[in-house]
Amino acid sequence: MPLSKKQLSALLDQEQYPLSAKYDPDWVIDNEMGPNVLWLTEELCRHMKLEPGMRVLDMGCGRAMSSIFLAKEFGVQVWANDLWISATDNYKRICEAGVEDRVFPIHAEARALPYADKFFDAIVSLDSFHYYGTDVHYLEFYLLKLLKPGGQIGIVSPASPERLPHPLPSYLGDEWYFMNTVEWWRDQWTRNPFIELIHAELFPRGWELWIKWQEFLEASDRRNRPDEVTELEQLRADSGKHLGFVTMVGRRTKSKEPQR
Repeated sequence: MPLSKKQLSALLDQEQYPLSAKYDPDWVIDNEMGPNVLWLTEELCRHMKLEPGMRVLDMGCGRAMSSIFLAKEFGVQVWANDLWISATDNYKRICEAGVEDRVFPIHAEARALPYADKFFDAIVSLDSFHYYGTDVHYLEFYLLKLLKPGGQIGIVSPASPERLPHPLPSYLGDEWYFMNTVEWWRDQWTRNPFIELIHAELFPRGWELWIKWQEFLEASDRRNRPDEVTELEQLRADSGKHLGFVTMVGRRTKSKEPQR
C-alpha cells in the first residue's frame, strides 16, 4: 500500500536538517537526480556564510532544487546553471516555487560559462563537481575568475574515506571507478594558489544518509532511475568504507588572481 504524504515526510525528516524537512516529499521525489540534494545543500551551508542579496552560482544544479532552496532559505540570488536540464524546464519549476525574481536558470557547459568576471559572491556545486571539476586547471581557467576576491566556493561531491582498491570489490561494480579520496580532494584545493581552503572533511554520516535516501525512494515506490536498487545494495554492502561525500569550502584569495 502506498505511503501517505505524512508518512513520506516523516521518513525525510532528519533532525540535523530542519530546513530540508519543510519541503513537499512529492516535489523532492519528482525532481531528484541523486542523493537528497536538500540535505547536501543544508550541510554545505553550515560551512558557508550566505547573506540576503548575495549573487550565487549553482553549478550543475540539475532540476534547480538546490537553487530554489538557497533562494528561499537564505534570500540569495541564484544563477541555476546546468547542462543536462534545459533552462526552460527549470524556469517552470522556479516559477511554481515562487522565486522567479531570485533564481535565474541558465543552460551552459562548465567550460563555456556566460558570466562576467568577479560577478558572484559565492559558487556552490552539489553532487556535480566530479563531472567537470577534477582537472587541476579547471578552477583557475574557468571558475574562480567569476568569483569576487574573497568570495566563497563550496562543494559536496562523492568521495571515498580511503583509496579504492583495483580491481574494485565485487559488490561495487565498475561505475565507481571515478571515486577520489577525501585527501585527494583536499590536496587539489590546498595546492591551488588562488584558493584559501577553509573546510575539507568527510561528510558526517554521509553514507548513512545516502542509504536513508535510497530506502525512502524504495518505500515511496517511485524511483526515477532503474539503477537505484543496485545502488542501495552497494551502499549497504560497503557500509561507508568506500562510498561517501566530501564537503569543501574555500575562499578566492585577494592577493592573487587567476591568469586566464
